[in-house]
Order: sequence, then C-alpha cells, then structure tokens
Amino acid sequence: MRQRVLTVYVTLLVTACLGLALPLCGSIAARGTSDMLLDRINDTARFAGLAEPSVLTGVEGTLSGELTAYDRLYGITAVVVDRDGEVVAASREGVTLAGLDPRRSGGELPRAVRSALAGNRMGADTVVYPWQGGPLIVAEPIGRSGEVVGAAVTASPTGALRRATLAQWCVAWAAVAALMVAGTAAAGPLTRWILRPIDDLDEATRAVSGGSLDTRVRTAAGPVELRRLGESFNRMADTITSMMESQRTFVAYAGHQVRNPLAALRLRVDALSRHLTPEGAQGHRLALDEVDRLTRICDSLLTLARTEDAEHSMVWEDVAEVAEDRVVSWAPIAERAGAVLVCEGDAGARVRCVEGTLDQALDALIDNALKFGGTGVRITVRVHRVEEGPDGPGYVDVHVVDDGPGLPGSRLDQATRPFWRDGHDGVGGSGLGLSIVVTLLELQGARLSLRPATPHGIDARIRLPV
Repeated sequence: MRQRVLTVYVTLLVTACLGLALPLCGSIAARGTSDMLLDRINDTARFAGLAEPSVLTGVEGTLSGELTAYDRLYGITAVVVDRDGEVVAASREGVTLAGLDPRRSGGELPRAVRSALAGNRMGADTVVYPWQGGPLIVAEPIGRSGEVVGAAVTASPTGALRRATLAQWCVAWAAVAALMVAGTAAAGPLTRWILRPIDDLDEATRAVSGGSLDTRVRTAAGPVELRRLGESFNRMADTITSMMESQRTFVAYAGHQVRNPLAALRLRVDALSRHLTPEGAQGHRLALDEVDRLTRICDSLLTLARTEDAEHSMVWEDVAEVAEDRVVSWAPIAERAGAVLVCEGDAGARVRCVEGTLDQALDALIDNALKFGGTGVRITVRVHRVEEGPDGPGYVDVHVVDDGPGLPGSRLDQATRPFWRDGHDGVGGSGLGLSIVVTLLELQGARLSLRPATPHGIDARIRLPV
C-alpha cells in the first residue's frame, strides 16, 4: 500500500511540475516577444506613415535621415520598399530585403514583408525562443486610398531577448526542481501506516462542517495518539452540537415569546388613536413604527432559527418565475414609495434549492433597496444563466440592482454581518436581513455578493449552482 501510494504520488508530482513548467516557459518567451513586438510595430507604423510621399514620388527626402537616426540610436535596421520590393530608403548603405535575415537564402523575401505587401498588418502572435537565431522582422503596409504602394520594415536583433528569456527559464526550472525535491521528500511521511485513521478523521471533519453534526470518529483502533485525537474531536463535536441546539432553542423561544406581547401592544397602541389630539398624532405614529420594527426583529430571529435546522426539503424552482412573482408582490409597495421595480433576464433557468429560500432572499434584498434607495429609486431584478462556469457545470445569477446612493466598498463588505447598520436615520430595520439571506443561501451552496452599481447604487448578486 505504501509503495503504491508513493508511486502514484511521485508520478502526479512530476506530471504537475512539468505541466506547470512547460506552459510557464512558453508564457515567459511569449511575453518577452510581445513586449518587443509591440514596440517595433509602433515604430514601423510610424515609418509607414512618414514614407508614403517618398514611395509615391521615388524621392527619399528626409526619410533616409529618419531611418538612419533610428538605426544609430537603437541599432535596428529600417527599410522602406515600394510595391515591387525595391528599396526606396534604408538606414544603412547597401541594405536589401533578402539580406535582412541571414537565415534565408536565394533572395526570398521574409514572410512578414510578403504579408505587408499583400496589405496585411502584422499580428502579435510571433514568439522568439532562445534556440532561434536571426532578427525579429516587422513590416507595415503603406497604403493610399485603400491601395498598397509599399511597406516599412524593421529588423531588430534578438540576442538580448533570447538571453533574457533563457535566464528566466533557468530560474523557473530551478524552482520546479526544488519543488519536486521537496515534494518527493515529503512523500514518505504522507504514506505511513497512520494514513487510514487520518483519512477517517478528515472525512468526519468534512461531514460535520457540512452540517452532519451526528458524525463521529471511530476510536476503537489505531495508534494511541490518533485515538486520543479522535476522542477529542468527538467531544468537540458534542459540544458544538449542544451549543448550536441551545442557541436555536433560545432564539426561537425568545422570538416567539416576545412576538405575542408585541402584537397585543400594537393593538392597544393603535386603539389609542381615537383619543389623541392632533398634537399627539406624530408621537403615536412613531410609537407604532417602533412596535412594527420590534416585530420585524422577532420575525428575523425566528427565520434565522428555522434556517439552521439540519433537514431541508430540496425542490426544483424556475428562478425567473420566482423573481417575477416577487416583483409583482412588491410592486404596490414600490409604487407607494415612488420607486420603479422591474424584472428582466433569461427565462427557463431552473435550479434545485431549499424550498422557499430564494423567495425570502429576494424579499430581503428588494426590501433593503426600497428602504435605503431613496425616493424615485429604480430597482431591477435581473436573471442571468451561465451554462458553463469556472467553478463547475454552470450557475444562475440573480441581480437586484438599484440606482440609489449605495455604499462604499469597505462598508459593502460589512453589510452581511448580523445586526450591522449604516446609520440611516429614520429608516427601520434590525440589521439581520442580509445576514439571514447569507444563511438561507448557504443551505444550498449558493452565495451572496454586494458590489457597487454603475454609476451609483448597489448590485446584490445571488449565485445559484445549477
């Protein structure tokens, strides 16, 4: 077993290191070539613009002086030719196109020059490797009224580029070799006979972190140290389970017990309205608002307690239909608040999620957008499906975007914390809404992210795995 694991481990290590080193070396060479190539393309395009009169008239003028000064400053040969490949001006005496690249024989024109004379501009797809000799030839067509009348050509020495690329390759391969040596040295300890008990402990840890709080580690066999570790883990899991159960029970009990007296209190306070003078109406309204706010806090506590239950029913839901239903439900409230609430996006996007969580999450986000977006805020609920994403087979994004004042980026990161408030005077809320949304979404592996909207406002994105 140990030999088998060791063989597989070393094989994977070597394959991974080579798979990292080879693309890295290619990227180093391509990056260095791209930097030089972009500079030469810009210079050559400048000469192409200056050379049009000289090519048309056959008179060098000041063009030859420009090319010579460029060659003297950078050591790069520059040539301007007409449509027949005849040299019109050059930075050096006796320069020919066939002589720009010593690797070619028989008077054959470089490929870049032939492409430029055909009217094609050079792309940035050339790569110079350390084992290649010869210059880097860049050519730009010279055109007039859509007709190619010549080409500007530069031939840059690549010795310094190849040496720099080779030096970076040596550093990369040295790092890869060190990584392989370190990984091979660590293979022995990883394949000892205690591997199986460690795997059992790892599986139990993952199960508990995933919500299976009744999972425990077997401690009947194995090394003494691992048995003690397993017993400590089991005691820790028992403590966590007991604490979470006590917390859920307390939250649910507190929320439920306080909610009933609040409902009775609101009825009594509301009944006082018939006995109030006009001067006391404002205070009466504020008292009712405070009672309503306390009721919402109790509802939030009960929701938070329910979402932490271990068992949840999973159902298939059409995200677009849920979003449209919530927009329709909130439309009267948005109209009274002077807001615009619309729904748009992809139809037919279905996900498997915990029943009712998407509705509650959208309710909390739309409620926040209406409360903090200000008068006349526009709220857009947008559904977007991605068939294949970077983290898996695909996902569905639900954006709740408003054009209100928004929040700075640092405060957006804090907005999902329980009981966090931004100091909005006169706006109700317990600071639990977004934290409850996060808890609801985590039940099905979804997540919530808050980003600034353009030009202002908040873009709350729910990402649901397909």
